[in-house]
Amino acid sequence: MCTLQKRNNLFILTLTGSDQHRLNPTLIATIRSLLSEVKSQSTPGTALITVAEGNFFSNGFDLAWASSQSNGSPSEAVNLLRHMVKLFKPLVADLISLPMPTIAAVTGHAAAAGLLLAMSHDYVMMRRDRGVLYMSEVDLGMTLPDYFTVVMREKVARAEVRRDVLLRGVKVKADEAVVKGLVDSAYDSAEETVGGAVKLGEELVKRKWDGEVYGEIRKALYPEMCNVLGLTAKSVVKARL
Repeated sequence: MCTLQKRNNLFILTLTGSDQHRLNPTLIATIRSLLSEVKSQSTPGTALITVAEGNFFSNGFDLAWASSQSNGSPSEAVNLLRHMVKLFKPLVADLISLPMPTIAAVTGHAAAAGLLLAMSHDYVMMRRDRGVLYMSEVDLGMTLPDYFTVVMREKVARAEVRRDVLLRGVKVKADEAVVKGLVDSAYDSAEETVGGAVKLGEELVKRKWDGEVYGEIRKALYPEMCNVLGLTAKSVVKARL
């Protein structure tokens, strides 16, 4: 389901297996547990890279799990979906407050909550030969949780891009995603995407930034997002004055 490795100063969190990496309570709890481990081991000059095996980075919430656990009750399936939405919110908060740079290597499809998972990182690299970014709620007939909308609003600068992603449900490939400002760079294969993420991570950790300072600057950069996620920015001064 998930593994965590440390390569020098880089933490590599991998969603394992060939499935769609749909976010159910078990996967969400596992990712949060690994992020807690990353946080506890953080030192100046560390970074996190999140990758996924197979054709999907993540295909969003596990609707099949909600249906299978609902005993045939549509209303109970909706309640279980809302439960997953509630569980996923603190995972996003974990990433936004993590005391180090974060990079998502999107080597397959990233849809709905899977897209939000990627965009909760500081940098997003994407594979161009396979995979799309897709916010599917308008097609599925679901409104967006408040924190989804705020992340998109604060992370995506251009209003017309937000409109097309959220209100038209466009499926965006890597090169177009770079132009639209949804991702930072595109690569020809999964291996090159992960390699690009590792190269960036290695460049960032050389700066040996203090993690607490880095995390607080990130939180201050996204005030509306932090308000919705229940995060509070604080002043930290560790420089020699």
